[in-house]
Amino acid sequence: MRIATVWLIGTALFAAAAGAFAQKLDTPLKLVVGYAPGGASDRAARLVADALKDRLGVPVVVENRTGAGGRLSAQVVKAAPPGENVLLAANPAIAVVAPLVAKGVGYDPLRDFVPVAQVTSYEFALAVNPQLPVRDVAQLIAWLKANPSRANFGVPATGSLPHFFALMLADAAKVSAQVVGYRGSAPLATDLVGGVVPVAIDTVDALVALQASGKVRVLATSGARRSEDLPDAPTLREAGLDLVGDGFNVFVAPASMPPERVKLIGAAMMDAMRSPELRAKMRAGNMTLAPLGPEDTAKMLADYRAKWEPVIRASGFQE
Repeated sequence: MRIATVWLIGTALFAAAAGAFAQKLDTPLKLVVGYAPGGASDRAARLVADALKDRLGVPVVVENRTGAGGRLSAQVVKAAPPGENVLLAANPAIAVVAPLVAKGVGYDPLRDFVPVAQVTSYEFALAVNPQLPVRDVAQLIAWLKANPSRANFGVPATGSLPHFFALMLADAAKVSAQVVGYRGSAPLATDLVGGVVPVAIDTVDALVALQASGKVRVLATSGARRSEDLPDAPTLREAGLDLVGDGFNVFVAPASMPPERVKLIGAAMMDAMRSPELRAKMRAGNMTLAPLGPEDTAKMLADYRAKWEPVIRASGFQE
């Protein structure tokens, strides 16, 4: 029902843009991702890039600019020369968390960028190396308390929402844990499977294939309801911890991008997300399509900030 509602809203919002959509772009479009290839943001960006190239009539390339928990990518896009066709793939870490917890991030998410489209939404999963002698959240909490020197939580990036969620989880479970940030989901998965880090929190789509192959053990997910991709895993609430969390992948443009170009690219993205081909590829990749155009993406981001900013500030966490 929610996807159908969003679909109708997006169709209405972009009916007027359909004519302008035929104008195409005159130079290639670059999608900048702040994480290593293979992670959720990267995979979503590559699927969108492939779907956009014919609609916009130009090559659409993905550029991975890792560093500083994704913040480097925002700095790069902010500094793009005026007129360059470049977008930033932004998640909660870049758009909400980093400016609240880190000094000198080098950008203002409200002043320096304008929303173009939301592409996906996602939940988190709590996973362990299968050699760890735990099979549910209660056993994990007991193990963490008994092994404080090994109580390390791996997350895909320092200052990411999984990082913040890991702190919340440790607080709710009354355990002391060290959060270890990686440069993306792929290197985190490698260390989790290899036993370098015993516990990880990442997006569901980044862990579901590893769970299916037995390389990791997912203990719980973070949604209000059980994940469609991991229906056998309880929610954290079902496991006894009163925690709920989700995230998003959106594309934003430098504030210098002309409004008509933002509208054009946003219309092309909405058109792509209405296609059965992209929807099928997203579903096959265990990603939840959540199509929103510029105006609705701006509202979603404002609502998200209003929800999470008090929580983040109350935590006292600072980098």
